[in-house]
Amino acid sequence: MKNPQSKQGRAPVERKRREQQRSLDTRAALLKAAFLEFATKGFDGASTRDIALRADVKQQLVPYHFGSKDGLWKAVALDLFAELEASWAREIPEDSAMPALERVKTEYRNFLRFTIEHPAFHHFMVQENIPSSPRLEWLVENVLSRLFQRILPQIKEAQGEGRMIPGDPILVYYALVGIVTALSSLSGEMRILAGIEATDSAIVDRYWQIVEHAIFQ
Repeated sequence: MKNPQSKQGRAPVERKRREQQRSLDTRAALLKAAFLEFATKGFDGASTRDIALRADVKQQLVPYHFGSKDGLWKAVALDLFAELEASWAREIPEDSAMPALERVKTEYRNFLRFTIEHPAFHHFMVQENIPSSPRLEWLVENVLSRLFQRILPQIKEAQGEGRMIPGDPILVYYALVGIVTALSSLSGEMRILAGIEATDSAIVDRYWQIVEHAIFQ
């Protein structure tokens, strides 16, 4: 015979799991919506009301999950860069003996793919790249400095081996950032002017070949 009490005991557990999943889904929807709102309108122009509308959830769930609009913005930034760094970790494990040149190529190639998958990323970053932004220092301290300190030594090593374009490694670092994000940030113009779809994998591959020829030796 089936034990009716065991079924009753499972019900609260299953209900709790459903509630936890709903909470995770709501948080993910808010992050996605906030990313697009911040990218298109900037921090000051975006509102928690519009973010909640875009996510199709109640506005009060923003402070419930993130505390404030500022907390939501920081969560979006951390979530984005965590995804990028996770893609690096999958291809370059901590114990990897991959040469510096191949590391730099892998990291920037993954970054290129990331910007194609998240076309609003460039605009999200540009919105905060003004001296008066109170969030820029936080972004540098909590995310960007870590990436910079990871990649800059690799660029220096590859340059020392004669495998990368010479020049100030810091400027080379930013030149690569600019080149890699251009395909995504100018995708609308490319579509109208030249009939090129930046999201086409063949276009991405051809674009990366140009980057390789220009930067790596």
